[in-house]
Amino acid sequence: MDAPLEALIAAVVAFIFISLLFGFLALVCRKPQPKPQFLASRSLHSSAVAASAPFEESDTFDPALDRVSLAELAAATKNFSPESIIGDGTFGFVYKAQLPSGVIAAVKKLSSDAFSPQGLRQFRAEITTLGGLRHPNLARILGFCSSGRDRMLIYEYLEQGSLDSWLHDEEMNCSEPVLAWPVRVKIVKGVAAGLKFLHDECQPPVIHRDIKASNILLDGGFQARIADFGLARQVDGSRSHVSTQAAGTMGYMAPELRDGLMATAKADVYSFGVLMLEIASTRRPSWPVREDGGYEVSLVKWARKRIEESSLREILDHRMEIGEGKVGEVEGFMAVAYKCTEESAKKRPSMREVVLLLDQLLQEKIN
Repeated sequence: MDAPLEALIAAVVAFIFISLLFGFLALVCRKPQPKPQFLASRSLHSSAVAASAPFEESDTFDPALDRVSLAELAAATKNFSPESIIGDGTFGFVYKAQLPSGVIAAVKKLSSDAFSPQGLRQFRAEITTLGGLRHPNLARILGFCSSGRDRMLIYEYLEQGSLDSWLHDEEMNCSEPVLAWPVRVKIVKGVAAGLKFLHDECQPPVIHRDIKASNILLDGGFQARIADFGLARQVDGSRSHVSTQAAGTMGYMAPELRDGLMATAKADVYSFGVLMLEIASTRRPSWPVREDGGYEVSLVKWARKRIEESSLREILDHRMEIGEGKVGEVEGFMAVAYKCTEESAKKRPSMREVVLLLDQLLQEKIN
């Protein structure tokens, strides 16, 4: 073999050897990339969450919220025992919990539906929307947990539970006194004040989109707190609506949403009007009411007809005592409910106007 050929072969062999050597060294020395994971227990900061959360869940959250570990919440709820269940929300059960700090809280443990695109949106919506809002008539969110496939929201615990239970729970109705008229009026005023805050005092404004009795919680003094912001949307400053698919609960949903139109604050006003009729009558909006002729109509149509006929006593919960001195209040109450449940969104008042109407007609200022 001649010298030039031997030199060429030696050079090729040396090149291959050096390439393999460098490749091996690079493989050995490379540091493994950590997989995205949630930190066990710490205060929530936007930058840390963005770095540790999977990309589809990365978002900007309120730094005031606490991130609580799954182990802490399991201990606080007796391992999510059925005995600790105090409610059933849209996307899972709600548990009473005693946090390590001693604070009593309500923990909403999201069901498997929470892992759908809609469920993830609702989880983020509750943290980003409600997490940054403070008002006496909004339920306060204290923190959250997101660990693997477990997602939970932590709320302040409200002693009297949901309005839905007080109106419709048969066991509670047997063991507790019927809600008196002044208490029902107080609850309505609280919800009105909370919605006015969302629509008029938040920047950008917030449309709740799911006002109903089960989303109204009551504290020890029966002060109303609006909860469950999973469907809430913030309104872009250049618009007056949110262009998302129809959302809400049948019976409470505004006619324009059923027709596929975009949600505005007036949709919340309609739901509020339905809630007023439910509070006064203790009838579920999702259940039809049978008319004298045997046919069935919605609660709204049934009640509006009686308001037009001035047959207000037929609407009121028959177990509730209404003194003669309260007749004017009842008339004012029903007048507001009638305006709020107008078929046309343009004919409905704003929540600011509703608060003023309640102030004038019920003769007691809403703060």
